Amino acid sequence: MPHSVSLISTIAAGLGLALVFGFLAVRLRLPALVGYLLAGVIIGPFTPGFVADAEIASQLAEIGVMLLMFGVGLHFSLDDLLAVRKIAVPGAVVQMTVATALGMGLAHWWGWNLGGALVFGLSLSVASTVVLLRALESRGILDSVNGRIAVGWLVVEDLAMVLVLVLLPPLGGWLSGKVDADVNALWKTLGITLLQVGGFVALMLVVGRRFFPWVLWQVQRTGSRELFTLCVVAAAVSIAFGATALFGVSFALGAFFAGMVMRESEFSHRAAEESLPLRDAFAVLFFVSVGMLFDPWVLLERPLQVLAVVAIIIVGKTLAAGVLVLAFRYPLNTALTVSASLAQIGEFSFILVGLGASLGLLPPEGQSLVLAGALISIALNQLVFKAVQPLQQWILAKSPLARKLEARDDPTAELPASTDEKYLSNHVVLVGYGRVGRRIAEALKAHHVPFVVAEQNREAVERLRAEGTAAVSGDAVEAEVMVQAHIAQARMLVIATPDTLDVRQMVATARALNPAIEIVVRTHNEAEARLLDSEKAGKVFLGEQELAQSMTRHVLERSGAAAAPGASH
Repeated sequence: MPHSVSLISTIAAGLGLALVFGFLAVRLRLPALVGYLLAGVIIGPFTPGFVADAEIASQLAEIGVMLLMFGVGLHFSLDDLLAVRKIAVPGAVVQMTVATALGMGLAHWWGWNLGGALVFGLSLSVASTVVLLRALESRGILDSVNGRIAVGWLVVEDLAMVLVLVLLPPLGGWLSGKVDADVNALWKTLGITLLQVGGFVALMLVVGRRFFPWVLWQVQRTGSRELFTLCVVAAAVSIAFGATALFGVSFALGAFFAGMVMRESEFSHRAAEESLPLRDAFAVLFFVSVGMLFDPWVLLERPLQVLAVVAIIIVGKTLAAGVLVLAFRYPLNTALTVSASLAQIGEFSFILVGLGASLGLLPPEGQSLVLAGALISIALNQLVFKAVQPLQQWILAKSPLARKLEARDDPTAELPASTDEKYLSNHVVLVGYGRVGRRIAEALKAHHVPFVVAEQNREAVERLRAEGTAAVSGDAVEAEVMVQAHIAQARMLVIATPDTLDVRQMVATARALNPAIEIVVRTHNEAEARLLDSEKAGKVFLGEQELAQSMTRHVLERSGAAAAPGASH
């Protein structure tokens, strides 16, 4: 029996205590991740008793980040990313700028130098990959418009932080005031970094989109489940590591693009399912590793400074993000959801403050304050998400300005006056223009069936109108959107959006405006399908059930079983 078993002891202690404290947190009606964080604090170096290996825990957490981002990439196509670029790119840049400025101002007030203030401000500006994705997945909105905007925003933040981490070392001497900056060296470093990132993205999109699905297909042909699972995990981890080693991009970004190219394979859904248990286990270890970095004494020694840091993360960032989303004429619910998604900090912040400390830019207390802000904001993030709906209702009820903004003049929120009259009566109202909605729209168009699309993504609505398709932007839960789609004169409502949380409200609104309308609903949840059936919401199509029926029908037809009953009569 070896004497050094730090890997085993770290995993055993981390997962075991995470289970205990996660269970207690849920029983106390708190998010489970609060228990995971507390487990990390207990086995960390700042509390008495057993101390786990922080370096090993950090590496295990990195594997969790890779697997999680790989899973997101499997469900997030390049088209999804490009569809939200008009809001995600400027939104992420401006929000990071605002948060960095707030952090720098606070650090300057404390008497820190320029370098320390900049590192501190940047560390407060970038959200945690793991926390954001877990929050979106737990609420079933990862594939919704709000979820795609939040993930696209996160990808832009990750790209920006890759540049920051590369540029910080050559700028370290100048920021500390010790040496003058070499402008030529700085531009050279920036150019090399952009070429590396661009080369990686191009390689994955040009070569990876063909090669990796082919590899997955070859492994699938062996019929070995173990090899298939191994192929998925190996692809996620090895591509992420190779991206960092060869191109200098982050593990998270490398794994994300690995998932995106694997999505081209017809086995991408199975790949996501096979990697799910590992993703969950390593995500727990991520939260445990965060807790291990936290020194609880900072809460007693610097309570006002910790409070100021948390205020920037939860209040400053959310307000900046919310105002930006509203400025792009998205509804209040989208603004609040995206704001809640970004109201925390995580892994990039830890990497940045570590680099800042090693370069002599960040004061010793800086790392403790950032970690305290991360721990508290992560623990509160699920509560922030739960406050979205009540806050939205309260704002609309109390603020005339908010109601005015929600109902402001938006050219894509109304059908153009030039819309052909055939689209405005006896037509189909199609809610959602994602992967399913797009195929339904193509079929309706091919059969010359008039329809109007209701979609939250304004860029998608603009593209549809440019193609000559009738479309309105907005949340179909709102009666105004249904009215603009002429639901009162429609013969059918097709709800093709993956977000089924508001389906019943859509159905109620449609029936109030058109009692005779026929309704078709898509869902992937059996319990939700049974509930919708019991409430007579319309014809409900369950994804897995429809796939099974189609396959069964094909098998019976090809085997001759379909003809047998007829022959006996």
